[in-house]
Amino acid sequence: MPGAGVVSVIPLAGLPELEESDDLGLLLHHAAERAGGLEDGDVVVVAQKAVSKVEGRIVRLADVEPSARAVELAGEDGDPRHVEVILRESREVVRARPPLVIAETRHGFVCASAGVDASNAPADGMLVLLPLDPDASARHLRERLVGLAGIDVGVVVSDSFGRAWRQGTTDVALGVAGIAPIRDLRGTSDARGRELRSTQIAIADEIAGAAELVLGKARRVPAAIVRGVEARGDGSAAELVMPRERDLFR
Repeated sequence: MPGAGVVSVIPLAGLPELEESDDLGLLLHHAAERAGGLEDGDVVVVAQKAVSKVEGRIVRLADVEPSARAVELAGEDGDPRHVEVILRESREVVRARPPLVIAETRHGFVCASAGVDASNAPADGMLVLLPLDPDASARHLRERLVGLAGIDVGVVVSDSFGRAWRQGTTDVALGVAGIAPIRDLRGTSDARGRELRSTQIAIADEIAGAAELVLGKARRVPAAIVRGVEARGDGSAAELVMPRERDLFR
């Protein structure tokens, strides 16, 4: 076990190219054993693409008929079929600068392309969509890992998101199980005794961001163990979504 205050991030390599109905929990368990095994309190972070592939969340562009709205948003440089899939996955288009679309997904996430992505798809001409219910995906994986390893672990399903006020992307939690997604410090005191009135830490996002340091589309490492963070609890990634009435960017 790491010492007090030490956080370790351990890549889970060696997973095969994933296909629909693969037992992802079993594959993660075997990968963890090769990395030294899971420990009580570990958080297993799994890239969304890995989850989406085994859940069959794949679309073939050849099967997509674009709408007039998709043609409009694609502009001269985009593929209207790709944009059509984005629209189908969206609750609302928040901003658009063809062919870029920022949308709110059915889950409530506001992100580029509603999470629809061609990178690391199984083949050319295919798109990978977000899981239908990332929290349910995380719960299923956690149940499988706890059953196989016989210890208490948390699970985070992660994906890379941009941020309205910062350059670059970082991974965030789309689904969680076995951890509290937010650490609420309101009502506690800082080091000088001042009461904290609004501080809430997005611990699940921090765990996802830490794991991303060893994950990567090019490295073919779809999961990692984050060890040394005390985050046990209950909750859902929906708690991390900014309520619309507090969203100053819309």
